[in-house]
Amino acid sequence: MSVPDYTFLKSAGRILNSGQSRSLVLTGNVQDLFCFANPDGGQDYVTLLDFLTAHWNVDGTILIVYELNGPIRFVKPSDADRVRDAWLKWRSGLDANQIDIERMLSSSKAATEHDAIKTAYDANLKAAIGNPTVALEMLRQMCLCSRTQMGSQPLLQQNLLVLVEAADMIIPEGEITRLSDVDRHRVGICHDWFSDPGFMNGGDSVVLLAESRSLINHRVARLPQMLEVPIPAPDDAARRHCIEWFLATRKQGNAAQLWSDAAELARFTAGLSIHALVQLLKGSQHENRVLTRAQVVAKVEEYIQSQLGEDIVEFKKPEHTLEAVIGFTALKKFLREELIPRFRSEGKDALSGAAVAGPIGGGKTYIFEAVAAELDMVVLVLKNIRSQWYGQTDVIFERLRRVLDALSKVLIFVDEADTQFGAIGPHAHETERRLTGKIQSMMSDPRLRGRVIWLLMTARIHLLSADIRRPGRVGDLIIPVLDPEGEDRTEFLQWLVEGSLEGALTPERLASLDAATSGYSAAAFASLRSELRAKTSSGPLTFDTVLAVIHDHLTPAIEATRRYQTLQALVNCTRRGLLPNPEVDDAQRKVWAEELRRLEGSE
Repeated sequence: MSVPDYTFLKSAGRILNSGQSRSLVLTGNVQDLFCFANPDGGQDYVTLLDFLTAHWNVDGTILIVYELNGPIRFVKPSDADRVRDAWLKWRSGLDANQIDIERMLSSSKAATEHDAIKTAYDANLKAAIGNPTVALEMLRQMCLCSRTQMGSQPLLQQNLLVLVEAADMIIPEGEITRLSDVDRHRVGICHDWFSDPGFMNGGDSVVLLAESRSLINHRVARLPQMLEVPIPAPDDAARRHCIEWFLATRKQGNAAQLWSDAAELARFTAGLSIHALVQLLKGSQHENRVLTRAQVVAKVEEYIQSQLGEDIVEFKKPEHTLEAVIGFTALKKFLREELIPRFRSEGKDALSGAAVAGPIGGGKTYIFEAVAAELDMVVLVLKNIRSQWYGQTDVIFERLRRVLDALSKVLIFVDEADTQFGAIGPHAHETERRLTGKIQSMMSDPRLRGRVIWLLMTARIHLLSADIRRPGRVGDLIIPVLDPEGEDRTEFLQWLVEGSLEGALTPERLASLDAATSGYSAAAFASLRSELRAKTSSGPLTFDTVLAVIHDHLTPAIEATRRYQTLQALVNCTRRGLLPNPEVDDAQRKVWAEELRRLEGSE
């Protein structure tokens, strides 16, 4: 098996080799496992730090690794002596051996000072363990030493390449005035280090590892010379390689058993990291059980929720289909014949999404949950991607983007969409504007078209950003869901008394019910049906009793609000065939607009 092609490794290598930048940050899937070919021809999955050191440990480069709570580590032990000698020459003009000889032959003040420099170097290396401030300053000075020349020759013939793990914890994001003294000190060290013209034009490089650039303090992360290389979630080929590698190398004891082949498992594990995939396979092997499709889907859902947070997304598994939806005959026909086929498509006719508008209580969520069930694909309900914590909104979005890039087909279901996305006006917070801009960009990203479908539900369609409502995003299709009329209303009335009414629903009774329920929404019909059912413990109700129950009901005083929302759904609708009167003309649209202005003026 050939090793997966890691494009991020090539991108980072090109940047460092060309000298395009000497400060680089690797972001994204930094906590995962990566396949590395051993010198003996075998393969193994290792951490990112081990993967990078294995690839970048080349002649002409001194590779230094700093891990949080660990020492400054030289990958080649011999390099530690080279850097130590260079440091001592830089400080005293003598290397370690010369200092030892001077100390034996002389007790002069200079010999004592030189010996103290040597002792201080060793002490600083020890002090760097568990002390990131000392470690960063030590590494910065090593780079200064590296490019210093003595006798027309650099103190070090090799270039330094420094890998810093968990950079987001060492130089965390936050307003500089609110950071602790040690955090401010580390930000200052890194800012001076990466902004130093000598460092930028030299041959040494620093690579920071962090899940998100947004988690690194902005005074460092936003330096123009700081370039970012994202590490994507594993694609289908990478997951398939891991599965085949595991099956080939873990044959001792119980063998892992799959309900299908490796290709099928790779397809259903879209969204999992390699680390989580190996855990899944090890669990199946240890328990000597067949790994089923249901177990895989459950693991994917659990993993994605653990990455994004249960308060950010949830998986929805609607069980009712369009057959369970009462009324809405024309809308259901449109959904079956036009919307669902285009949602399923992955070609040029694929839709990036749709917006659903209409008054509160109109049945929007119930109808489109049925659409989601008909599609039989992964349904992610976006609950809240805005965080109260500084800088976390950008991180949440980046995690969401990585998940969506990894999934082969997903429906993003956003209820109350007008409250989920931020504003973009001049008075909106910078984070909100940035979030809305990123969401808009993702909706129209051609790479996601046919794979990621956005379904936005809102009773206040006018509060959605105009950029979201434009064609090419959900503005391709804005669907109104309105209160039932005509035959649809008759179907609701029949459903209302079904199983509750004694005797048949004659035309006369139907007319009485119609008059008694004037202005009822789908939600109002459902509420009344539930109450009628609750009163049938002693048997079916007489028609007079049914009318009495209806008469006792008082609808909430929200008629003006619902009318306003209905008009907004009408004027924003993008299909004539979905309007109550498909022959609507511009004159009628102007009448609606005028009524909207009157309602707005009366508030």
